[in-house]
Amino acid sequence: MPNYCRLLKDQMIIHKLNHQLFQKTGVTIVAIALYLSATIPQKSLANTPANPQLLSQSPSTFVPRNISTGSQISLNGRNLSGAWLQQLNQTTPARIYISDAALRQLLGIDLLSTNNPERQPIEWFSSNNQPLILSANLWRGYRYLDVTNLATAAGWQMQAQGNTLVIVTPSTQVRNISENLNAGSISQIVLDLDRPTPWQIQQGLPIKSLQDDPNAPTPNNAAPINREWKITLDAIADSSLIQRYTPPPAPSPDLLKQSQTSASLVQKVEVVNNQTVITLSVPLNLSLQATTINNPHRLVLNLRPDALKPKNINWARGLQWRQDFINLGKDRFGIVWLEVNPRAAGLAIKPIWATANTLVGTAPLIQTAQRDLAVAAINAGYFNRNNRLPLGAIRRDGQWLSSPILNRGAIAWNDGGQFYFGRLTLQETLTTSTNLRVPILFLNSGYVQSGIARYTPAWGQTYTSLTDNERVFIVQNNKVTNQFVGDKVGQTNFPILPNSYLLVFRGNAIPQASQLTIGTDVQITTGTTPGEFNRYPNIVGAGPLLLQNGKIVLDAESEQFSKAFINQKASRSAICTTANNTVLIAAVHNRVGGSGPTLAEHAQLMKLLGCVNALNLDGGSSTSLYLGGQLLDRYPNTAARVHNGIGIFLQPR
Repeated sequence: MPNYCRLLKDQMIIHKLNHQLFQKTGVTIVAIALYLSATIPQKSLANTPANPQLLSQSPSTFVPRNISTGSQISLNGRNLSGAWLQQLNQTTPARIYISDAALRQLLGIDLLSTNNPERQPIEWFSSNNQPLILSANLWRGYRYLDVTNLATAAGWQMQAQGNTLVIVTPSTQVRNISENLNAGSISQIVLDLDRPTPWQIQQGLPIKSLQDDPNAPTPNNAAPINREWKITLDAIADSSLIQRYTPPPAPSPDLLKQSQTSASLVQKVEVVNNQTVITLSVPLNLSLQATTINNPHRLVLNLRPDALKPKNINWARGLQWRQDFINLGKDRFGIVWLEVNPRAAGLAIKPIWATANTLVGTAPLIQTAQRDLAVAAINAGYFNRNNRLPLGAIRRDGQWLSSPILNRGAIAWNDGGQFYFGRLTLQETLTTSTNLRVPILFLNSGYVQSGIARYTPAWGQTYTSLTDNERVFIVQNNKVTNQFVGDKVGQTNFPILPNSYLLVFRGNAIPQASQLTIGTDVQITTGTTPGEFNRYPNIVGAGPLLLQNGKIVLDAESEQFSKAFINQKASRSAICTTANNTVLIAAVHNRVGGSGPTLAEHAQLMKLLGCVNALNLDGGSSTSLYLGGQLLDRYPNTAARVHNGIGIFLQPR
């Protein structure tokens, strides 16, 4: 009965879309309908073969004309974010392209290694000896794969409706779930299916430990030892499977204690909106490595401490996606990185930040990169999480957006593919017609100290006081035009007019403010230490500096990082240059069976990766490596919002 209901729903969706599309698009729908008639089997989904032969397709010439694009995918009635495009031709049937990010995240399609950016082998219920190969094309920040033949072979029905690509897949059954629990480091869960179907994996939060005795006066504060994972399939589980994994409705204390020590990884199986959701409880030191096989059709979940799959994908010209394990002493670290040729035609590297018209704010890196149409990005500098303000150097195209702090490490570069690494200080000096000559300590910075700070329109339309009793001066055309006295922190807003800036006096600098009056002429001089940084239009600061000229130069204490930060084992990000003048942006998470690297280990790992000069970037939950609509190094729901990043831009030829 569930499959029959699903079939009726699928047919109703397609019928409704046909009617709506004809009403809205008139003649255009005729071409789409003819294409669907030619490519999609016209028999019922129930009669679609359960073992479709997925054939490789030759790359087709992609011409960015006569295309419609969208950012939403309706998968079996659920609206999801995903980039797609449809290309209509007068002489050949239309082709449907879906971004490789959407294929990975929504359908469970795995990308395999390739040295040809225009031919992408995939794993999706296909033979390892003969993987399906899809043609790939770069377009406006995404890499699209032609799924036309795949969809036909798998029995999908697809239609474009405005911004949404509607996909309906055949009804599928989950026939069995088997667990192979290994006392060692690897366990396995096998899901038997009657046909290929979309699936997704979501990493959840650590599971809180239950008290041994719920009535005990002192709670058990033991750290969680398991994490929740969820597997979602566009399929209906057999009722016996649901019953097998249905927990008791009101467990007694004895049953709670029993469930806490249960050997089963599968905690619950349920059917929600024609999807099967399988909830797992997995030890924290293990992750899920998923693979699919055909004949019989199975989704195999290996739970292992080294779940990262090595890859070497030539993703686009000048841009290589790589991930592998690097050995450091007795430990193995999984690293995901992008190798960038900064001299590739049409490629550019630029700082990016969260909010378009202000430096105040944070956002997921994936959101910032997509807004700016960057094909790739990595999180970069530090920031204050509470007020969401930058804490380090940002310079783009010769304009200083935010000043460095604490003589910390920074990377500078130009559009010609030249780079410079060092510890950076920015000197700004205020000189007035009243013979006042004083340093300006910070420019558009959330780092607050006694002294003078400067805020430009890059900060936003207003500045909100960051300390009590600030003295604020508006400067236009090198002349003080107005002055204000602030109240308590956060309670006073000052306008930043176009073609002006604010001088903000704090703490022990406030007495000097009396030498500035309306009408006073002022001049600002700017320079860097080392002076070499002055030559480069783009700069991002973070720190500490890891490598210079092939040598480890880590000195986190001199860059005023805390001892706790220095010794912490955590996820970390980095940017570096290699001996062959390529740029690597890398994310390092946990060592196999343990925690992330310390800063000292991070520096050694970057050297082993081939870096000659390297800079540590903000890490921990900020660590995010983006490529074409997806995070490569972690699940998006586990990544924190960040203030800024380094974006890779690649214009189509």
